[in-house]
Amino acid sequence: MNFNSHTDGVVRVAVALVNELTPGERRGRPFPAPADVAAAATAGLRAVRPAYREVGADEGAELAAVAARLRAVFAAVADGDVDGAAERVNALLAETQARPLLERHDGEPWHLHFHGSRGTTAGDWAASCATGLAIVLGGEFHDRLGVCTAPSCDRVYVDVSRNGTRRFCSTACQNRVKTAAFRARARAE
Repeated sequence: MNFNSHTDGVVRVAVALVNELTPGERRGRPFPAPADVAAAATAGLRAVRPAYREVGADEGAELAAVAARLRAVFAAVADGDVDGAAERVNALLAETQARPLLERHDGEPWHLHFHGSRGTTAGDWAASCATGLAIVLGGEFHDRLGVCTAPSCDRVYVDVSRNGTRRFCSTACQNRVKTAAFRARARAE
């Protein structure tokens, strides 16, 4: 499932930022807030944009605040509250003054960006991620956003599979659930 290349990219950045910068649980273990938010923010951005520059400490803290707000969007969709998710995205769009802008850089052809008018790293990523999520929520595939259904995991995902049946943030969580079910069946026999 592809929305378009830039939308796919910014939605994947939203997922990566939420999963790197927000505390909770990951793969059956507690996942505390990162001690080094700059490194975690850099890792989140580089998960999708490998050549992205190092993020500074202040930028990391701002991106962590954005990630917390993006997590609420995924949680609302997972809870079946698409209206609440849309309200949260609309608030981010308004605050960042997101606007479409064609850009060409780094040897790439012209492509669409959604930067806000603030011009900060966190503001630009917030505008881009909010716009990408708005495109997803405003279309027929809003149910492709989710929170992992594995026990003791609350990482988020976007389902880009053909059949749209993803329920886990990773293969590791899927395997954990399948193994637990297999062992439970074996004990019952």
